[in-house]
Amino acid sequence: MVPDIPTFAVDNGFSYRVPPALLDQVMVGSVVRVPLAGRRVRGYVVGLKTEDEASGARKLREVRSVSSTVPVFTEAMLPSLRWAAAHYVAPLAGVLAKSAPPNLPKQPVPRQLPSIPPAGSPITRVAGSAQSEDPGIVQLLAGGGWGELIRRCVTGPLRAGRSALVVAPTAVEAARLADRLEGDLGRRVVRAADQDNAALTAAWSRAATQGGLVVVGTLRVIWWPVKDLSMICLVEEGRRGMKERQTPTVAAGTVARMRSPTEGLRLVLIGRAPTVDTLHEDAVIERIRGRLWARVELVDRTEDPPGGGLVAERVRVAIASTIRRDGRVFVFTHRRGYAPASRCVSCRSLRSCPACGSRPGHRDTCPRCEAVLGPCPSCGGNRFEPLGAAVGRITETLRRLVGDGVGSVGSDRAVMVGTERDLVEVPPVDLAVVVDADGLVRGTNYRSTEEALAVLARTASTLRRNGRCRMMLQTADTRHPVYEALQLGDPIPFLRDELVARWRFSLPPCGEVMVVEVEGTEEAAVLDAAFAGADVYGPARDSGRTRWIVQGRELREQKQRLRAATGRLRDQGCKVRIDVDPREF
Repeated sequence: MVPDIPTFAVDNGFSYRVPPALLDQVMVGSVVRVPLAGRRVRGYVVGLKTEDEASGARKLREVRSVSSTVPVFTEAMLPSLRWAAAHYVAPLAGVLAKSAPPNLPKQPVPRQLPSIPPAGSPITRVAGSAQSEDPGIVQLLAGGGWGELIRRCVTGPLRAGRSALVVAPTAVEAARLADRLEGDLGRRVVRAADQDNAALTAAWSRAATQGGLVVVGTLRVIWWPVKDLSMICLVEEGRRGMKERQTPTVAAGTVARMRSPTEGLRLVLIGRAPTVDTLHEDAVIERIRGRLWARVELVDRTEDPPGGGLVAERVRVAIASTIRRDGRVFVFTHRRGYAPASRCVSCRSLRSCPACGSRPGHRDTCPRCEAVLGPCPSCGGNRFEPLGAAVGRITETLRRLVGDGVGSVGSDRAVMVGTERDLVEVPPVDLAVVVDADGLVRGTNYRSTEEALAVLARTASTLRRNGRCRMMLQTADTRHPVYEALQLGDPIPFLRDELVARWRFSLPPCGEVMVVEVEGTEEAAVLDAAFAGADVYGPARDSGRTRWIVQGRELREQKQRLRAATGRLRDQGCKVRIDVDPREF
């Protein structure tokens, strides 16, 4: 039994004797109450032995009670849960707790399930190998209609009495998919997003105890012990909403890839572009007929005269023309959370750190390795400007052009200004404008180009589906491979080149990276022994925290040592945050 205590010290668990009265209730995954260190604590059963197999069993303390008759994880899930605890350098108890609902589950009354109406033609690559021993991974590339694709994917498992799990990046998108599926499947659809704890626990209990369901939710459901699970569908797995921000910084795609082979599950990925991780695994890719996104037109900002402002003249003309036709315009700017790249005011060269090559923004020292940056190496200039602009500044600029017809996403204005978080709410528009795509593409994160392609493709997908609509993308680097991929409407060649670059520099998925932050100590060498054998950038200090970036082809040994070191630091009152495979530095 592993006590529900968030510390590495109890990872190996403790043995207890199950009294005869509870024998029928205790199983792997059960939540029990046991005595520990003079008090009664909750814990998770991770294994069972007979008295003949366990030496000294009669001398063990007894389990006091069983908190729930419904196990919160299955024995088949345990290898994935243990692997996640090791991979993300997290206490096992914290990972096991993620598979449980907010409240203690109860055994619900099974519901009568409706019949399954005929669906469209099955997707060949999904249905054709469903009976193979190794289910593998299938990537479906489609510009839209994802609800219908999922409907066609899950029909086979449902007809066989099996279940499917659908994970979306946001609660809004999960609700839309659930609405679409409920139209055909009715009570077979279990909603698991944007609910209070009681409703979420009820959804968990139903999914864990009745087969033949489709569970639709956000990242949290990737851990659920869905009964008779046969398939996991991930929608746009590379999105930021598919990765936890808090420790353990779990990614839905990583967990799904671990559960798929160990539990014999089909993994289906749906989106406009695959991730580099998917290409690395040589997954089966099937492109659904139709364009992945609308037409993209590049606007070269180097052709503008000095002082041309945020919006190029060509874009201003296009916005005014769209409004005269009673069309709608969406103007996109990258959100504040992206790494702030900057460029020289004189020669427009992108600024980079001479020591580690990262994009340091407007600071005088590199936030990654603390090297002194100095003047522009191309022209010697000392003035730098950030790439991109905030929503407020863009809104004021556009108001001088179109008056009061500018507002936020969700308003009834002809011109809407928003960021990535607004994309899910943008209605179909006639013109999309990206003010400064270079701010996305030139981030400090090694994933910045891959993420930029995905975000810009989503922006292009806000356009109405007709030949007249277009996205205008402003850039000072028209030959960048990301923009070429957007114009071609094909992400695969660019992402394959990106995979080669990742291999060369031992970056995920061809290597490992983690960010470690410690607050509460000024001792820079506190983790040197744990990091031995890896490439280490730092320590860098900021706002009372000491930060390291650790990189290598494989970091398994470093993670094992880091577990012990982290435990000691936390016992001393320090705060430690570990971000494995970080989305931003």
